[in-house]
Amino acid sequence: MLRPVSQTVTVSATGSVSGRRGPRPRNFERVIPTPDNGEPDDGRVTHDVVIIGGGPGGYAAALYGAASGLNVGLIEKAKIGGTCLHVGCIPAKELLETASVFRTVSEAAQFGITTSAPKVDWSVTIDRKQQVIDNLASGLTSLLKGRKVTVYDGLGTLQSDHTVVVSGGSSPEVTLGADAVIVATGSVPRTLPGFEVDGSLVVTSDEFLSMSTLPKTAAVVGGGAIGCEFASTMSDMGTSVTILEALPKILPGCDSDVTRVVERSFSKRGIDIRTGTRVNGHTPGKKGGTAVHIDGSDDLVVDLVVMAVGRRPNTEGAGLADAGVATDERGFVVVDDHCRTTADGVWAVGDVIDTPALAHIGFAEGMLAIRDILGESVLPIDHGRVPWCIYCHPEVAFAGHSEQSAKDAGLDVVASKHRYSSNGRAQIVGDTDGLVKVIALKRPDGTAGQIVGVHMVGPWVTEQLGQAYLAVNWEASVDEVAAFIQPHPTLSELFGETVLSLTGRSLHG
Repeated sequence: MLRPVSQTVTVSATGSVSGRRGPRPRNFERVIPTPDNGEPDDGRVTHDVVIIGGGPGGYAAALYGAASGLNVGLIEKAKIGGTCLHVGCIPAKELLETASVFRTVSEAAQFGITTSAPKVDWSVTIDRKQQVIDNLASGLTSLLKGRKVTVYDGLGTLQSDHTVVVSGGSSPEVTLGADAVIVATGSVPRTLPGFEVDGSLVVTSDEFLSMSTLPKTAAVVGGGAIGCEFASTMSDMGTSVTILEALPKILPGCDSDVTRVVERSFSKRGIDIRTGTRVNGHTPGKKGGTAVHIDGSDDLVVDLVVMAVGRRPNTEGAGLADAGVATDERGFVVVDDHCRTTADGVWAVGDVIDTPALAHIGFAEGMLAIRDILGESVLPIDHGRVPWCIYCHPEVAFAGHSEQSAKDAGLDVVASKHRYSSNGRAQIVGDTDGLVKVIALKRPDGTAGQIVGVHMVGPWVTEQLGQAYLAVNWEASVDEVAAFIQPHPTLSELFGETVLSLTGRSLHG
């Protein structure tokens, strides 16, 4: 087991953690002695690491820990894979891909291909979505088994004596002893007062992704990433959609130039976007549908209300308070920059902590926690530079500062943007709506220096973000990146063109 280490931790009024534990040894021994059968004399089952939650953060920690030679126990009360695999990233993108295929077939005539008018068999779409999920879930289960991760089906409750009780599932109730515990209990959808989720008139992402039929009309409450993805899916499949967003713009974390492209595209496709709009409940109609009550405006009558107002941490039943694990005023587990909680020997990763609620961030945090448990030297994650991908049509992807956030941070920056309308590959595939914008620090002589942000909107930008993400996180200058050769004709060369223009010389733009 991990030997005791010195620790000075301070929790501020805002819930942040300061202070650092001392280094942990790579080669540790168990504190709980175990006989030949692998169980301690007191009946506990011991592991090097016990992980509560089998979503992206939890299973990444399990796989990475097992690959590092640790004996890992993983507890999951629902399905291995968590929100991302079952009611999040994977099903949402599968439905968006169905919408993309529908658009492609509908627009085939411009390529000289004659087709009959396409129709949507939504039941086939839902079946295919489930097949994708099942295949991935099966593969993940096999991976965990192959690395000898012990999986417990049930609810994991952390105890004050650094043990975890597993109960309420198909696995027998058991107490697990561990050298280290990682809390990865994830999140659940939020809703608003007056919008009780019933699965028919009001749904969250959990219910939306398994709907048996598409509504004729829908209101999406929330214009963030989830809301825009759902709105895009339904609109492409024939639903009349209204987005109701309380903030001044949709996609609030994106650069304004990017947001404007999405807004124009949505409007052209008939999506009604209402920003600065607050809702206060709904009244079901006697003959179906419901009337959404909007402050200062007439009711909006729709067949379905999709709540896309974010997610909240899921800590119910985890026993955190009794174990000395602090949470902030919004329910997030308080951690330091190495995902260490206020309880010694307990880490937390993924949606349960106040970092970007993205599966790949959960992966990174799970691996970081394992490396910290092993006593390895590891750099904290810079959450201000992580990659973001939004899969609506047009797609959005970014890393680092927007132009406005850079200025708000006191940075003197210059920016350049190039549109896909001038890109050969975009014209070939018939998808020219969008742009690439690069933000760089301004040097004393007025020229562009270090790249601090890249924001993209357009065809397949989620697959193009890689080199931009590396540029931002490697703190590369525009001169360094401009020296790399971009293949032609590709969509990704627009990033190269945009960087090149910041050097003061350009080719096509």
